[in-house]
Amino acid sequence: MKVSLIQMAIYEAEPKKNIENVLAWLEKAALDEPDVIVLPEMWNTGYALEQIAELADENGQKTKNLLRKFAKDHQVNLVAGSVATKKETGFFNTTYVFNRSGQVIADYDKVHLFGLMGEDRFLQAGKNENLFELDGVKAASVICYDIRFPEWVRTLMSSGAKVLFVVAEWPKERVEQWEILLRARAVENQAFVVAVNRVGQGALDDFSGDSLVIDPLGNVILQAPDNQEGVFSVDIDLSEVEKVRGHIPVFADRKPELYH
Repeated sequence: MKVSLIQMAIYEAEPKKNIENVLAWLEKAALDEPDVIVLPEMWNTGYALEQIAELADENGQKTKNLLRKFAKDHQVNLVAGSVATKKETGFFNTTYVFNRSGQVIADYDKVHLFGLMGEDRFLQAGKNENLFELDGVKAASVICYDIRFPEWVRTLMSSGAKVLFVVAEWPKERVEQWEILLRARAVENQAFVVAVNRVGQGALDDFSGDSLVIDPLGNVILQAPDNQEGVFSVDIDLSEVEKVRGHIPVFADRKPELYH
């Protein structure tokens, strides 16, 4: 599976400008002929949460219309970062996943809301898992703060998922923890982790990128440069997952009845 990570800046409170920017980056990513393209978190608005009522995408319709066409036209899978959405029950931080035919095969509302960035004051928390298949490969995705909850990630990965996609706006001041947490999630779940972070200055924080792809043994096989926009691509050998899981059968040796 060839994955292309789009590490990009986001314009706070400017959805129209961000849509144009995302389309330009997607076209550049498509030149690498990847199997999957991955975008960062909240790319349509940034963390302009005080303006969420006027900026959020109604039922994600603009995002879905835009990206289903791109996925279909380019015959590529998209883990489409996340966007601010407005639904009947409130406002959400939502990920959509598209297959090569442009179908939405998964959507996920961020479960763990991050108080330091005000999410818990303006957004509703999701309650559902995000599991899907890309070209027959089981995968899962989470959003940013979710990676600090290993029990949530394990819940997802215990279904047999081989790849965990992480989309984020992870501030520069905590970027060392970003890498530690992601490598831990890869090792404990014996899976590839594909993590995309934004760059640039946000309303409250500075973002350095440091997007990563990590193998099932915790080795970093791709690290995007600090503070640099771009498309960064790498091939991952999914047979490594079965080799590692066969050598140390972590999932078979679990004692879930003891975990409370």
